[in-house]
Amino acid sequence: MTKMNWKSLMSAQRLGEAKKAPSVTANQLRSAYEADYDRIIFSRPFRNLQDKTQVFPLPDQDFVHTRLTHSLEVSSVGRSLGKNVGAQILEKHPDLNHLSPSDFGAVVGAAALAHDVGNPPFGHSGETAISDIFAHHSLSETLKSKMTTAEWRDLTSFEGNAQGFRLLTRNQRQGLKLTMASLAAFTKYPCYSSFEQKEKGRKSQKKYGYFQAEQDMFRDMAQSVGLTQLDDYVWARHPLAFLVEAADDICYSIIDLEDGFGLGLVSYTEARDYLAQILKGKYMPDKLEKIPSDKEKIGVLRAVAIQVLIEESTQVFLENEEAILAGTFDQALTDLIPSTPVLQEISNFSIQNLYQSRQVLEKEAAGFQVIDGLLEIYILAVYYKYYQSESYSGRHKSAFKLLPQDTIYKLDHEANTPYESMLLITDFISGMTDSSAIKLFRIIKGIDLN
Repeated sequence: MTKMNWKSLMSAQRLGEAKKAPSVTANQLRSAYEADYDRIIFSRPFRNLQDKTQVFPLPDQDFVHTRLTHSLEVSSVGRSLGKNVGAQILEKHPDLNHLSPSDFGAVVGAAALAHDVGNPPFGHSGETAISDIFAHHSLSETLKSKMTTAEWRDLTSFEGNAQGFRLLTRNQRQGLKLTMASLAAFTKYPCYSSFEQKEKGRKSQKKYGYFQAEQDMFRDMAQSVGLTQLDDYVWARHPLAFLVEAADDICYSIIDLEDGFGLGLVSYTEARDYLAQILKGKYMPDKLEKIPSDKEKIGVLRAVAIQVLIEESTQVFLENEEAILAGTFDQALTDLIPSTPVLQEISNFSIQNLYQSRQVLEKEAAGFQVIDGLLEIYILAVYYKYYQSESYSGRHKSAFKLLPQDTIYKLDHEANTPYESMLLITDFISGMTDSSAIKLFRIIKGIDLN
C-alpha cells in the first residue's frame, strides 16, 4: 500500500476548484482552513443543531447540551489535539515549512465542528427511524426493485455521517466548498454502505461515510489528498480523522456525565470519583473542597479531565504516526490511552443510567412517531407525483405543497430516479430541527390547526 504523506493530506484545494498552494500572504491572514471553520459556523445545517437533541431533552431548568453546544466543544478539543500533534509533526517533517501547528488545529477544528451536521432530529433514534420506514413501508418492494443494492442500502441503513458529507458537498447549491483536508478529516468512515469488511475490527469500516450519489465526489476527494486505497471505493482514514473521533469520544464521555449530574441522574460522588480516576495525580481533594458548590466542583474536574485526555490521545497518535500514514492503524485513540479503563466504566455507567433513562426513552419514542409519520406521507407523495401519477391524490398534493421551495425545485429539476428523489426527502427530514419536525407532524396529522 502507498504511504500517505502530510503535504498531500493537508491539501488546501477546495472541492470543485483548481488546485492551489496553501499560502498565506500579508493581505490574507486567515488561512484556507480557518475559512472552512467560518463557512461551517455560518451555514444553515450547523445553525439547525441548536434545536437537535444530543442525548437529553431540553429541561425546564438547568442546562444540557444540544447538538450545537456539543459540536462547539468537540471543535475546541479537536483544535487543541490538532495543534499538539501538528507541532510535533512539523518538527519531524521540516519540508512542511509552509504549514504551522495552527493549520493542523484549524483542520481538525473545522472537521469536528461539522461532525454532527448530518444527524437527523431526535438523536440516534432518528437514523433508525429513517432506516426502518424505508425497510417496512408499503412501497418498499417497489422502491427496492428500482434501485441498486447499494442505493437501497443507503436508505435502509441511513447514516448521519454520509448525510453530513452530502450536506457539506452538495446540498447548499454548490456545497460549502471546503478544503479537501477538512473534508477528508471529517470522514471517519471512508467506505460505502454495502461494503463487506475483509479485515474485522477496522474502526473506519464500522459504519459508512458517503452515499452512492456522492461516490464520485468522494473518490475525487480521497485521491486529491492521497488517502491509501484499500478496495474499490474504500480508503484508509485521513490521519486527522482519528483526532476528530478522539475529540468526540472525549466530549461525550465526560460531558454526558456532567449533564447527567446536572439533571440528578448521577450523584455528585459518582461523577467526582469517575473524573478523579482520569485526573490521577492531578486530583487534589483539598483544593476541590474549597470550591463552594458541587456544580462548580464537577465543572473544574471536567475541565482538567478533558486536558488529561487530550494529552494522552496526542501521545498515542504520535506513537502510531507511521502506522497511521501507512493505513495499517485503525483503532480509536481513546481505546489505547492510560484512561481507557475508566472511560469504559463511564460508558457502561452512562448506558445503564443515562441513555436508558425514562426521559431519553420518551424522546426517542416520540421521535419514531414523528419521523415515521412525516416519511410515510412524503415517500408516497413524491413517488406518486413523479413515478405513479394515477395514485397522486389530493391528500398527497396538500402535503407536497408544504415542502420547502428548494426541495421542490430539486425534485422537479435534479432528481432523475426514485433513489435521487428519496434522498431529497431524507435531506428534508434529516435537516429539520426537533421542533420543526414536531410542528409539521402535528399540522399534517390535523393535531394542530391554529
